Amino acid sequence: MIVAHPIRTFAGSFKMQVRKLINWLLFIVLSIIWGSSFILMKHSEEELSASQIAALRIFSAGMVFLPFAIFQVRKIPLKRVFIVILSGITGNLLPAFLFASAIAKNIDSSLAAILNSFTPIFVVLIAIVVFRDKIKMQKILGVLIGFAGLALLFLLWKGVSFENFKYALLILLATVLYGVNVNMVGHFLKDVAPLHIATISLAFMIFPTSWVLWQQDFLQLAFEQASVQWAVVEAGILGIVGSAIATALFYVLIKRAGGIFASLVTYGIPLIGILWGILDGEKITIKQVACLGIILFGVYLANFPDKKVSKTSVLPMEEFAENN
Repeated sequence: MIVAHPIRTFAGSFKMQVRKLINWLLFIVLSIIWGSSFILMKHSEEELSASQIAALRIFSAGMVFLPFAIFQVRKIPLKRVFIVILSGITGNLLPAFLFASAIAKNIDSSLAAILNSFTPIFVVLIAIVVFRDKIKMQKILGVLIGFAGLALLFLLWKGVSFENFKYALLILLATVLYGVNVNMVGHFLKDVAPLHIATISLAFMIFPTSWVLWQQDFLQLAFEQASVQWAVVEAGILGIVGSAIATALFYVLIKRAGGIFASLVTYGIPLIGILWGILDGEKITIKQVACLGIILFGVYLANFPDKKVSKTSVLPMEEFAENN
């Protein structure tokens, strides 16, 4: 027994270290997947319209989740199905079109990644304004700091004209919708498993996206051209990997490491987005990175957990970033 005790201690410690390593690997993989979604949208728009990119993305994700949704939909109370569908619209469908439209208008993918980090800020803001939740002053300070960083970012970002600013607002509107979705789920669907919400809501989005693809003459594209093939593959990856697989991985990470650790993905997404932007030739200055630091500090304060967890957890959903 005396000899076996240190062996058991070592085995337990080793198992714990392996568990932590897997959690960090999941964190890195999610940051890369969601942080890469912006550059994929940018490249896809060379051959596809914004509507085709967004519709194909959500359609692909819905098709992946459809087999699971068929069995899980019966677990959702009938009176909650409408809210689940609304969650798919506000958390996936509309943001996908807004992001694709903004990037199609030559908004830098790195700027899109930075603006996407505003999701937790708007979660708190909407919780205060719309749902009248009691929020600590620290979180309100985080919102104010985040907006200060955003104002500096627009002042320092070269090439941001009034026209570009208008399209950047589309991305901010997408993050507002993410914030609405997180609060809506937290208040009205708190007794429904999050993964069930994700699978069923995305599966329902097959119907509107099919109609959009048909209206956009998607089947009439020159699929024999390599450039079109690559654009379709990239848009498909956005949905299959960026929305479907990443969503499943995100909930696995929550289950393994908890919501607070999983929420750290918020900080990894813009860093990956900026890295892709640099590799793609976008001009990014130290001042702009400093603005990102200010925004993320505001996100940190706004996202800092209370000792007593509230019913609306300030966590980035898969949309963030699907972006996501």
